[in-house]
Formats: sequence, structure tokens, C-alpha cells
Amino acid sequence: MSAVNNTRFNSAVFLLTGIPGKQDVHRWISISFCLMYVISILGNSVILFIIKTDQTLHEPMYIFLSMLAVTDLGILISTMPTTLGIYLFNSREISLDACFAQLFFIHSLSYTESSVLLLMAFDRFVAISNPLRYASILTTQRIARMGLFFVLRSVALNIPLPFLLKRFQYCQTNVLSHSYCLHQEVMKLACSDITVNSIYGLSIKLLTVGLDSLLIFLSYVVILKTVLSVTSHVECLRALNTCVSHLFAVLLFYTPEIGLSVIHRFGNSSSHLLQISLGYVYMLVPPLMNPIVYSVKNKHLRVRIIRMFIK
Repeated sequence: MSAVNNTRFNSAVFLLTGIPGKQDVHRWISISFCLMYVISILGNSVILFIIKTDQTLHEPMYIFLSMLAVTDLGILISTMPTTLGIYLFNSREISLDACFAQLFFIHSLSYTESSVLLLMAFDRFVAISNPLRYASILTTQRIARMGLFFVLRSVALNIPLPFLLKRFQYCQTNVLSHSYCLHQEVMKLACSDITVNSIYGLSIKLLTVGLDSLLIFLSYVVILKTVLSVTSHVECLRALNTCVSHLFAVLLFYTPEIGLSVIHRFGNSSSHLLQISLGYVYMLVPPLMNPIVYSVKNKHLRVRIIRMFIK
């Protein structure tokens, strides 16, 4: 169905968008996206395989890392069909139900990743602030309960989104600005009052990403205070070095997440290309970089990866 402006209709499809003005080089762009997806899926799968098969890595830090890898794989699988469909086959149409399902999984997995980063911050907080009780605090059962709680929180908060969108008719253009569906963008195409959607979307963002990022910040304030109280300069640097990978993962996730949210709510037409670019950074860069960063910075993980490929 073609895009219709300012006319009331109940569209059967939305049209996804690649990079505007670059349709003639979509096939070449698809090569880079395919490489990113392959490297990301392979990297996260290797991390999971090594942690699962090596008994010495069945520790809280690596369990949390495996949670991050699973979440990243979920995000990749959620966005890969539509993104590659556009660049390889110029397949832009997506039905309303498929779009609503996709945005549910994208938002649920994104909020779950935020929660996993919070759990990883808590892991570093306990390891540095209370190392003698580290094993007794972060037991396998407690980790499982915390992980299950945050997954259920993300799912429960995002279940209403498809139903809130399904009640609308859409009278704006049915063209989306990303190669996947997001709630904050789809709701703007409705010809009804979107106040409830806007308030609810902002509320769950604050309850998940906002609260998680605040708690991560507070965790590092306490960690920094604890580390600075250590008299040995070597021990101080060693403790801080264990946090570098996590800090990098936090910046990779929250920087485009916050930037994209701000642009969707307050941006104008001049920020359209920036919005698209941030969208790709938000969905593709963390799953690509997290395995690389943790493999480079973590000696135990790096050694086991090298051994696996040498064999």
C-alpha cells in the first residue's frame, strides 16, 4: 500500500526504510550489514559455548556475561530479517501484527540488556566492596532469581505496547524511518490521541533504563570510593581494570539508547539521518563489540578462545 498523507485509513502494512538516497548502493551496504551480523552472532555464540563447556568459568561474572550474550543474540535475531530484507531484496513492507510483535521483542530485549548491565555492575560492586562474601552473596540460585525477575519485568512492562498500538487507525504516512519497528515511532503515525502511549512509553523507559542507569552510576560511585581508599596503587589499578569492560559495555548501550530516545521525542526533520544512524548503532554495535571487548580485556576468556581455535 502506498504512503498516504493526512488521510484516515487502517493500513495493512508499514513501509520500513533503509538509508534514504542510497538505494542504488543497497547491495553494497548489505555486505557490511551481513558481516556485522555474522561476526556478532559468531562472537556471542563462542562466548556462550566457552562459558557453558568450561567448568572453571561457571562463576557469577561469566554467568552475567552469558546473559548479556543471550540478550544480544535475541536483539540481532529480532532485527536481522527486516534489515537484511531491505538491503538484499528491497522488501520494505511489514504487516501491522508483525511490526507490533517485532517492537515488543526489541523493547523487551533492550530493557533486559539494561537490567543485565545493572546486574554486572552489582557483581563488580560486591567483588570490590565485599570480596570475602562474594561467593556467598552471588550464589547460582540468587543469580537465577535476579535474572528471571528482570526478564519478567521487561516482558510485563512491554506486553501492553502492541495492544495500545493496535487500537489506533493510522492517518499519517505509513513510512517508518528505520529498518525495524519501534514503539515511539509507530505511535506517531496514528491519527488518534497518543497521550496514553506517550506517557506509558516514557514511564517504562524511566522505570527500566532510567532506574538501571542511575543504580549503575551509584554502584560505580561506591566502587570508586572503595578503590580510592586502597593504599596500594597496584591493587587500586587492578580493581579498576576489572571494571573497564563493563564500563565500555555500559557506554556502548546507553549512549545511543538515550540519544535515540531524545531525538524521537524532541528531534525535527534535520535530525533524520542522525536518527537513522543512531538506530543502527543502538541495535548493531553493542552485540558486535561486547564479545570483542570482553575477549580482549578478560585474560581467562581470551586464553580459552585462543585454545579453541588453535585446536
